[in-house]
Amino acid sequence: MREKISEIIGVFLISCDVSSLVIDTLCKQALGENSAVACFYFDFAALEEQSPATILGSVLKQVVGGLNEVPEGIVKAFRERTKVIGGRGLELAEIVEFLQEMSSSRSTFICIDALDECLPVHRAKLLDSLYQILQNSAGARIFLTGRPYILGEVDKHLAGRVATTSITPTKNDIIIFLRAKLKEDTIPEAMDESLEKEIMENISETVSEV
Repeated sequence: MREKISEIIGVFLISCDVSSLVIDTLCKQALGENSAVACFYFDFAALEEQSPATILGSVLKQVVGGLNEVPEGIVKAFRERTKVIGGRGLELAEIVEFLQEMSSSRSTFICIDALDECLPVHRAKLLDSLYQILQNSAGARIFLTGRPYILGEVDKHLAGRVATTSITPTKNDIIIFLRAKLKEDTIPEAMDESLEKEIMENISETVSEV
């Protein structure tokens, strides 16, 4: 298959971390084209702070950052917020509306990595917001990664607009990855042949059984 990924991607849920490869491909294809790529990576240490508004607010900031000038509607909205004591960020509904408008005029890829790390209380509202964007923007595309157990939830909230690809590493893939990482060890003298062999065997066997 030689089509551009930007022409065939819809909504994907992938069961392992290959997001960087897909995102890199999207970014390369976006060069010179009228398209935008925005990404959000869940930080396990700050899950409480990662609400749908902060997640999609980050996405909106990236999309706006690729423009020659900030849309007047967004400028006006932020000016209104500065009138409130302490200032306030945009509401989720406003963020969704701006993303709908901006992805209607050009292809916009919203990439969210490790969706399963999102708190359940936030995940449902985030998925509903993504569905609104898809429904009202012909140029919007969503790329999600996460563990397989949330597939049903994703399918429910996105009303069946989901194409899934499950990618599972082989034992050989794991060994190649481990060897590459061990070569990057900054204290090589701490690793002897016996320890390296034990790591290879234990980790590759454990991961293969998951």
